[in-house]
This record gives sequence, structure tokens and C-alpha cells, in this order.
Amino acid sequence: MQLFQVAPAPVGWALVLHGGAGGRVEELSLEEAGTYTEGLTAAYQAGAAVLAAGGSALDAVCATVEKLEDDPLFNAGRGAALTSEGTAELDACVMTGEGRAGAVAASQFARNPVHAARKVLEETPAVLLIAPTAERIAGWDLQTVTPDHFTTPARQQQLRRVQDGLLAGSRHGTVGAVAVDVHGRVAAATSTGGMVNQSEGRVGDTPIVGAGTYARDGVGAISCTGEGEAFIQGVVAHDVAARVRYLGVDLAQAITDTVTAELAPRGAMGGLIAVGADGSIVVAHNSPAMFAAYSDGDRLVTHT
Repeated sequence: MQLFQVAPAPVGWALVLHGGAGGRVEELSLEEAGTYTEGLTAAYQAGAAVLAAGGSALDAVCATVEKLEDDPLFNAGRGAALTSEGTAELDACVMTGEGRAGAVAASQFARNPVHAARKVLEETPAVLLIAPTAERIAGWDLQTVTPDHFTTPARQQQLRRVQDGLLAGSRHGTVGAVAVDVHGRVAAATSTGGMVNQSEGRVGDTPIVGAGTYARDGVGAISCTGEGEAFIQGVVAHDVAARVRYLGVDLAQAITDTVTAELAPRGAMGGLIAVGADGSIVVAHNSPAMFAAYSDGDRLVTHT
């Protein structure tokens, strides 16, 4: 497993994001004019601007993930992977350190599923809503789109190649962000289009609180990417936080121990990003690569 750590920065806030574990998708790299580095940088800058102005961790992670959802290079929002039927079913979750969460699964009408997840948190008694309608999205004053907004030519080509046996289906596409603000509050947001060629109705770990997304003030926030079924069964995001909270170990050790205990025995690959209550940052993955961005105190670091 590769693991990167950054000590707390003197600015009093911290942000780290990921654009999925795995590697570049050939069809996207050839077709899109943008680059992964530019996409990660823009997303980081969106969230960092919120935090630098004294904004909340929740606002920051939502702003960050919104940028990644709008970038077709990443498997979330506009760049969502397609199901076996050629449709996009998007999942997202947000959680604050005070223990509140909201999530959507199989979303098809919200341009930015992360904002729909936040609406579930803020405006409903529910935690998880399945397939919110276009009318509900509009009623939340969010931008609606038709399902074909998400079926880009590059993702259609990717699906064809997977179904023809010319390409192995990626199991690692997700985006996410975690942050701690100047008030010491933490938050996490995760969004995904799922796995290429997945069955319609399949839901992974992203919208499952404690599996792919978790946050607790005084402990930290975690967002995961990888083989969702393993992350659900291992309750991976919560397991990391529990090790910090109850065993008193640091974030890096907690992540290492969780991967060893929950992912390795299942033969699962993926990655995690985490921010501690003190502003420390950890990026870890046991996959060949992982997209991520964070500041090391002197400069913006991007992993592509």
C-alpha cells in the first residue's frame, strides 16, 4: 500500500480530494481536451477558496466535488460510468462532523448529485433517498438534466469495449473530498457513477454512511474509492474513525490497519483520503494509482 502524510498546516484548515483509484481511462484521455491535473487543481481551488474565507467544511467539500462532477474525466456526474444497459445511475453522500448525513442513490436527474445529497441532509428527515425524481430535484431548486446528459461518447465507447471483452471493467471510479475548517469542524463528500457495466440498481459504498463516507468532529473525515462491496462489508470509513477514536492511534496507522483487516482479506483494491481534526492529511491506496490533490504547506500536490 502507498501512503502519503501531511502534517497540519498553520493556516488552520485542511482539504484533500480524490478523483478515484485505479488509473486513466484511455477513451477519456484521448477524447477530452482537459487534463486530470487541471481538473484536480480546479476542484481543490474551489474548496480551498471556501475554507480560506472562513467558510464551513461542508461548503468546501461540496464545492470541491461539484467541480469533479462537472468534469467528464472523472467517474461522477457528467463523467459517470454506464450500467450494462447504457444508462447512468449516480450515487452521492455528504456527512458533517456533528453526525448528520444525507445521500442519494441511482440518481438520474440532478446535474450535481452531491447537492442532492446535501438537500437530503438539510431538508428531509431521511438519510438515503433512492432515485429522486426530476420534480423533487427541481423542488430543491437544484439544476435538473435529462439522463442523456451523463451518457458521453467516451463512456459509451468504454462500455462497448468492456462488453466486447476488449477492456476490463474498472471497479475504482469515485470522487470525494474531506476537510476541516478554521472552526475545527470536519465534513466529507463522495460521489460516483459506479462501475462500468454494472447491473442496473447496483449500489456501492459511496452513499452508505460509514462505508464509503464518514465524518466526526474531534476525530476526522474519510472518503473512499474502490471495490464498493468490500468497503460496505468492512464498513471501512467508520472503521478508520473508530480506530482513531477508541484506540487512540493516528490516522495513518488507522488506515493501514483497516486496509489490512478489511480490504486485504477480501482481495479488494481501492483508496482512502482522510483529514484529522488537527488538520493532518492522509492519502492511501493499494491500487496501482489514485488521483488526489492536497497542499503540503508550500505547494499544491497532485497525484495522477
